[in-house]
Amino acid sequence: MSLNDLQPYELMQKAATFFERHNVAYRIVGSIASMAYSEPRFTNDIDILVDLREDLVEFIEQEFPSPEYYVSLDAVRSAIRDRRQFNVIHIPSGLKIDIIQSKDTAFGRLDISHGQRLKSDGFYDAWFASPENVILMKLRFFKDGGSDKHLRDTASILLVQGSRIDRDYISEWSKQLGVSDEWQLVCQMSDGERPDSRATCS
Repeated sequence: MSLNDLQPYELMQKAATFFERHNVAYRIVGSIASMAYSEPRFTNDIDILVDLREDLVEFIEQEFPSPEYYVSLDAVRSAIRDRRQFNVIHIPSGLKIDIIQSKDTAFGRLDISHGQRLKSDGFYDAWFASPENVILMKLRFFKDGGSDKHLRDTASILLVQGSRIDRDYISEWSKQLGVSDEWQLVCQMSDGERPDSRATCS
């Protein structure tokens, strides 16, 4: 396989393995996480939530070396300092990882600590954000940007995961995060497609 044929899951796993080797807390989030909890589809989006330390900056450069990869060490340091995100780009394929520093907030601490170890033979073996937190972040993205994709992803997670989803947790945090209306909308979308469903979004 040529470098141009690198797949999103392969690049995601490379980053996850790096974080585990250096004892860095991380969670796979975004589109890949929503697919892991619902239905597979194609995506180039690789989003990873981390709690990265500044002493690892040089190791990042070693793990993702030029010219195969592009990563700005200044951007890495700024992201760590300001709790923001930076990018790692695989030049031959054009794939990009958004590495997002976790926020030092009540929800931010839950987002980086709650999760599930998921495995898919031949694809990945890594820590993913909990489905509840994936849903909450999708609701925030929808409120901020208005893309229906986030609502569809969220409704799909609810349909596939069913009773395994802690709806009380989502309901409580949706109030604190200001996305209660969006949560109610998604619940109506998903419950409307299930003949045996009941209104359980309160």
